[in-house]
Amino acid sequence: MITTSTVETNTFRTSLGVEIVTGEETPARLPGQGRPQPAHRLLAEDVGEYLFVGLRGCGGPPDPEPARLRLAPGDVCFYDADRTPGLDFPERFTATVFLVPGDLLGLAEPDVRRIARTPVARASRLGTLLSPLLSDLARTAAEARPAVGEMLAWNAVNIMSTLATEQLGAEAPGTQGGESAQPPVLKRILEYVELHLTDPDLSPEVIARAHHISVRYLHKLFKDEGATVGRWILRRRLEECRRDLMRYGRGSRTIAAVAGRWGFLSATHFSRVFRAAYGMSPREWRDTAGRGARTGRD
Repeated sequence: MITTSTVETNTFRTSLGVEIVTGEETPARLPGQGRPQPAHRLLAEDVGEYLFVGLRGCGGPPDPEPARLRLAPGDVCFYDADRTPGLDFPERFTATVFLVPGDLLGLAEPDVRRIARTPVARASRLGTLLSPLLSDLARTAAEARPAVGEMLAWNAVNIMSTLATEQLGAEAPGTQGGESAQPPVLKRILEYVELHLTDPDLSPEVIARAHHISVRYLHKLFKDEGATVGRWILRRRLEECRRDLMRYGRGSRTIAAVAGRWGFLSATHFSRVFRAAYGMSPREWRDTAGRGARTGRD
């Protein structure tokens, strides 16, 4: 764990694998596993609170391209917890750190590399709204009863997922000078996928035909994004199922109904891919998330 000065450090761990560290004043390094990545450095000149999201379990080979990112108080910076960046910060500053399994945010290795290079500025539209909220959630979760803290931590995960989605949409691979290298047709395709996630017949052939392109070209577009068409669709469907299972708990919708709503024709297949993605069965996820939600309302 990182070293601190005189301020008491609070650490809160949840059953979902999220860890929240508050009260870190002038840390020597950010928490994480493995070796630091010297070529990736975070720079700041002003004192204040900085928000960090360390993504676990998504690391691949070290990023060969050096990165020097400048931060201001209140900025939200994602980083690879398997290879922590170096810090060039003032003598006194405060760090609030969320350690989150990358798959909870639906992030793969290429996503982590991209998002680690695009901090969410406190002065941006989403940063102005969500940076203070994340800070408050971190402090409250660390001080609350465990069950309430679990629910608050899950709310924080949803916020971080929103920030990650926004940043990945804004910064495509190869971005230069603020202009996205992402082909316009890919943006339309991703919007089409979002609108048709519930359709069990959604397939590369259907997508290609709807956009008047070849299936081969469609696969090339997704390959350039570090994904495949099928994996992209599967990931988005699993994310929506996971949210619905938490939202409805043991209420009016069964696990099979939730799976069917998002295009899964086989409950057995859904359970298998859900466990592979999140390390627990849909039922275990529903019961864990639902238990925190019910207690948080008491």
